[in-house]
Amino acid sequence: MLGITTRTIRYYEEIGLMGPPERLVGGTRTYCREDVLRLKFILKLKELGITLKEMQQLAQNFDINQQDFHTITPKLLEILDTHISKVDKKIASLASLRTEVVAYRSRIFDILNERVPVVK
Repeated sequence: MLGITTRTIRYYEEIGLMGPPERLVGGTRTYCREDVLRLKFILKLKELGITLKEMQQLAQNFDINQQDFHTITPKLLEILDTHISKVDKKIASLASLRTEVVAYRSRIFDILNERVPVVK
């Protein structure tokens, strides 16, 4: 349904991102609407590049405070602000790298053109 494996869900349970699931008589895990929403939230954070450690901090804060979104929101904003700063630094670094690559390519191109004999 969410495009992730049962192994991934079990791993999220092991590291504390998901609480223990309800189980049927045979031991099969079942997930309620809140569990699915939590998984979607985890997947969105992962997509944004938030680390598992940061997600664990959020999950712990969320669970300690009886799953009150008002207590998790300030921490989430703090994590997102830090992440935005990291992304901005990566963008600046990549822009600088791009400039260097373009300049190097241009120098190589010029060297090659200088060595090619002119055909008359």
